[in-house]
Amino acid sequence: MVRLTLRRGKEESLLRRHPWIFSGAIFGTDGEPEEGDVVDVYTAEGAFIARGHCGIGSIAVRVLTFDEAQPIDASFWIDRIREAYGVRKALGLTDSAETTCYRLVHGEGDSLPGLVIDIYGTTAVMQAHSVGMYLVRDEIAEALRTVYGPGKLTAVYDKSAGTIPPKSGIEAVDGYLWRADPADPAEEIVLEGGNRFRANWEDGQKTGFFIDQRENRALVAKYSRGRRVLNTFCYTGGFSVYALLGGATAVDSVDSSEKAIRLCAENIALADPAVPHREIAADALDYVRNMPQDAYDLVILDPPAFAKHHKVLGNALQGYKRLNAAALAKMPKGSILFTFSCSQAVSREQFRTAVFSAAAIAGRRVRILHQLTQPADHPVNIYHPEGEYLKGLALYVE
Repeated sequence: MVRLTLRRGKEESLLRRHPWIFSGAIFGTDGEPEEGDVVDVYTAEGAFIARGHCGIGSIAVRVLTFDEAQPIDASFWIDRIREAYGVRKALGLTDSAETTCYRLVHGEGDSLPGLVIDIYGTTAVMQAHSVGMYLVRDEIAEALRTVYGPGKLTAVYDKSAGTIPPKSGIEAVDGYLWRADPADPAEEIVLEGGNRFRANWEDGQKTGFFIDQRENRALVAKYSRGRRVLNTFCYTGGFSVYALLGGATAVDSVDSSEKAIRLCAENIALADPAVPHREIAADALDYVRNMPQDAYDLVILDPPAFAKHHKVLGNALQGYKRLNAAALAKMPKGSILFTFSCSQAVSREQFRTAVFSAAAIAGRRVRILHQLTQPADHPVNIYHPEGEYLKGLALYVE
């Protein structure tokens, strides 16, 4: 195994169990590791400190273990998957009659950096965000089958083509790593809080559905009764379904993607609401800017990540400011705004400042009703605060 040596003093973050080693911290190696290889990391004084997957980008190593005696073998993957399963079992998700989709593995939050696994009924959908995880995808699939056992898992689908680092040179192709019955469909009607949604892991965004807004959607339902609701960047219409079933008088769903609008319409049909709903294919910011004054008294702003990395942080914060200011300027007194950022590079404080700046620009007073984040099946490693990527605010607009 290739050995990497740190520059003097660069072990401090690892002593605090941070799972990333940046390229600038590496002094030298005793070989030429390829991207995805498992490497051992030593301090300048020669003491073992970590073992993990090697990368060629700014993150040189994603740490898998700090235990020198722990090999990265089949038992390692089974143990880590079993630990992640135990957390979801404790949350009441693995055997729930009302919710059949959840996140099983959330990267660093489950001590598996570079790996995401979502469960849709009896199908596991995995995404590798590092070459190391992609290279062991078959071992991970076997670990999933071992942990879940016969009957509880019928397929493992790899959807890593869009998440593998583009400079890796790997031409990943999405496909099944294992399937009990090749005739099974590539989608499933799943339950979330008793509500039905169509999850398509082959054609849908991310792994097929945005699981991380589950608890925030339920909160929207509580505030929707008697209100006219606008759901922007609606994608599959999750917030819209909850608003309709929560007692909204009307709901409009807006997304620039025609495909997303079709998926939204399918989920609305599954909900079979008794009140009006419209699907609108349009740019969300343009729609908000041009919507009639006081047309909606509950607005949801859930855009895609404006900042993938810190280099574009300034532009992202300006984007959040413009979007929220446009909405606040058009909302009536007594309305409620749910606004989100899923940009990991944007901190909770930076997002809040951007939203409050937007309120000042719009000349509105707002009160924080709720500070929102990701659900417990998207855990945050206490040593890796960057994992708290989803942040949001529920505001009362005066």
